[in-house]
Amino acid sequence: MEMIKVDGLSFEYIRRDEDGNVESINRAIDNVSLKVSKGDFIAVLGANGSGKSTLAKHINAILYPTEGSVWVNGMNTSEDKNLWDIRQTAGMVFQNPDNQIIATVVEEDVGFGPENLGIPTEEIWERVEKSLEAVGMLEFRHLSPNKLSGGQKQRVAIAGIMAMKPQCIVLDEPTAMLDPNGRKEVINTVRELNKKENVTVILITHHMDEVIFADKVFVMEHGHVVMEGTPREIFSRVEEIKNYRMDVPQVTELAYELQKAGVIIPAGLLTVDELVEALEGIQDSKGTRS
Repeated sequence: MEMIKVDGLSFEYIRRDEDGNVESINRAIDNVSLKVSKGDFIAVLGANGSGKSTLAKHINAILYPTEGSVWVNGMNTSEDKNLWDIRQTAGMVFQNPDNQIIATVVEEDVGFGPENLGIPTEEIWERVEKSLEAVGMLEFRHLSPNKLSGGQKQRVAIAGIMAMKPQCIVLDEPTAMLDPNGRKEVINTVRELNKKENVTVILITHHMDEVIFADKVFVMEHGHVVMEGTPREIFSRVEEIKNYRMDVPQVTELAYELQKAGVIIPAGLLTVDELVEALEGIQDSKGTRS
């Protein structure tokens, strides 16, 4: 069943002067359609200004379509009566965890969402413990968030969303403000939630190496979806990706340069292990021929 359905979505940012007259219109999304099934791990890539974050805000009903429609688990985001249920179904994690963490103790922050939902106290603490354990932060439950690293804060923010038991998590560039270790922590956490809890994940990012394990990738440019496919299919098209102002994973780039130099290896290699295996295969074949 579809968790997310985007049908002919267009969205315009309208700038007005002090008298309410329209000064400018920026069409940030232009006739985008896509589908996400329950339990999928989907990545949306794009350079700055491509429209990917604007798309993310539609899934959580922060923004409403100018044209077209967005459906979350069968609910139309444009209908006010669905707003509460949509935001329970699709939780949102933003770039800066400090914008989502409001309590002075980790466990209290994670319990804030369920408390607002009217969940009984005993169940709240059960959810807090399970969510912190799921993101590997249970041992930090009594600390102040100020004592945590950026990656740890982002994991607490994810735990706070998880405690509300959403069926889908939308992450809008969650690692943009983190160092490489923090980025790795957060992406590993999200992958585990997707695998073990069957949570649908929609990851908005411009870091290519974060999406190599996604089920499907959408690439956006100037408000349009210009590419879609598996990570291997997408990153096999190196020159096309670069035309859209993006890079490819470092391993893919190295493999691509080796191919251009005449080394016969598969296109779209994504990991170091795949590259090593491909190069060893060449060596083995040479040894066999000799």
